[in-house]
This record gives sequence, structure tokens and C-alpha cells, in this order.
Amino acid sequence: MQRLVIVLDTNVVLDLLHFNDPAVEPIREALRSGRAACFSNAACREEMAHVLSYPQFKINNDEARRILDEYAALVQFCNDSASGTLPQCRDPDDQKFLELAQAARADLLVTKDKALLALAKKCGRLGFRIATPAGAAALLAEGQAESLASVAGVSGIQTPPT
Repeated sequence: MQRLVIVLDTNVVLDLLHFNDPAVEPIREALRSGRAACFSNAACREEMAHVLSYPQFKINNDEARRILDEYAALVQFCNDSASGTLPQCRDPDDQKFLELAQAARADLLVTKDKALLALAKKCGRLGFRIATPAGAAALLAEGQAESLASVAGVSGIQTPPT
């Protein structure tokens, strides 16, 4: 079985750990079963902590701490830096997810962000794909993991950086 290396943007992590959105359940199951491994870095964790403080989410300190703890348990930390030329995202705040996906040698960057999704065609040649949660769910379905790795041009069996 191939293990896919994935990066989740902040909104997808919130869907997973706070909103319990059923659309991300296939991602949760792939992470639980070991069919996928999720990576993060300091910049993405800092953004997560910042977003949890947004007043519109009405997340109290205990809940924010729980989410950050679950996030820390969910991800493996990547200290590596991006090592090649990446397309520039229209939203500079989202560039960190592209950089993390490249540094972690991800197969898949999962996002709902339109600026990142607009780069989906450009990133395939860089060794990872960009997909919505629904697209990721389809790719993570049984039997799809191998086709994702072959389309992305990378091996899902690789050992990502730590």
C-alpha cells in the first residue's frame, strides 16, 4: 500500500478538526489508516493559531488549545525548505502551502482556496497536485492512491523529510 504525503491548508484543517465537515471524512480516514501522512511547518502552524483567534469563529481558548493539540498530533513536522521554482500564488499568504508541499515532497495539497486551486495545472510538473477536499476524497478512495502517485510523477512510498 502506498502512503500519500499530503498538505492541508488551514481551512481544510478547520473542517477536519473544528467543523467536522463530512466532506473531509475520507481524508481523516486515510490519515487514521496510514494511507496518508500529513505535513506542516512553523508558518502553517502559526497561521492555524492566528485563525483560531478570529472572532467570527467564536472559539474559546480551551477549544483552540484542543484544536492545536489535535493538529500537532495529526501532522509530521517538515523543517526543509522549498528547493525549486514555484509559481507565485496571487495571495502571498498562501505561498507557504506551496512551499511546504514542495519541501515535504507532497503528493497532494488539499485546499478550498481559489488562488491555490488556480495553480493546480502548474503544480503537477513540480511533483504534487492541488485538489479540493472532494477531489482529494476521490483520489484517496480505494484503488486511487497508486494512480495519484503515477500522475503526480512521484512515489507515494517515499520517505518525506522530517
